[in-house]
Amino acid sequence: MRTQDITPELRAWIIAQAEAGHSPQSVLTAMRASGWEEDVALAAMEGVLQGRADAVKLAVKPMPDIAAGQPNVVRAHDRDVTVLLQIQHPRIVVFRDFLSPEECTELMAQAQPRLTRSETVVNATGGSEVNAARTSQGMFFARGESALCVRIEARIAALLRWPVENGEGIQILRYPPGAEYRPHYDYFDPIQVGTPTILQRGGQRVGTLLMYLNTPMAGGATTFPDAGVTVHAVAGSAVFFAYPLPTPQTKTLHGGAPVTQGEKWVATKWLREGLFM
Repeated sequence: MRTQDITPELRAWIIAQAEAGHSPQSVLTAMRASGWEEDVALAAMEGVLQGRADAVKLAVKPMPDIAAGQPNVVRAHDRDVTVLLQIQHPRIVVFRDFLSPEECTELMAQAQPRLTRSETVVNATGGSEVNAARTSQGMFFARGESALCVRIEARIAALLRWPVENGEGIQILRYPPGAEYRPHYDYFDPIQVGTPTILQRGGQRVGTLLMYLNTPMAGGATTFPDAGVTVHAVAGSAVFFAYPLPTPQTKTLHGGAPVTQGEKWVATKWLREGLFM
């Protein structure tokens, strides 16, 4: 990792931001805009604030997650969910039996008539467009659109201890043979000119829950290249990952590997830091 001198002026400025209660994201964005490399900026923030009470103000904010010390099987609103795997950095949790077979079937049936070619966010404008990196079909349910959506959203809120109103609507994706989603981040890049427009609706994304609706015959795993983690798609299971800062340092780069046999269906729930309207 590259290093850069921490001048007395920079030290004073970082401390002032902490004392004023500014978010880590805003401090990191300001430093990047001033020409600091991201990893160097993060190291500088940690170095200046280490051991100071101000560090708590700057570094800690509520995040979606399961409760610490939970048993292997967790009651999530109306259903027992099994915790299969936990990783702290990146924060990844894999669940079994998050959805019932009937719920998986019903989600696919309700989504099927509304599927269109998937789009990706255009950071420069805040809009979206078809992108060669994403070759699935998809659609969005409005939050609370059906009794099934309400039940699943309540389950997510209970499991991850995050308000229902701080979540986007559930997205359904279908990956036919050969379809993939190349590695990407789910947060919105703070330095892109279109990001302020996106953030007007609920602020940053801070977590993702990816739910598998079927089991592909081959391929289709969710990969985390920076963490060396692969999560295979198994019907009814789910994987959650969190990113407290919109930075690659969270190691949440992830993608959907190509489906090589059969097809893959998934449901995605993105969690925002604030009320999503």
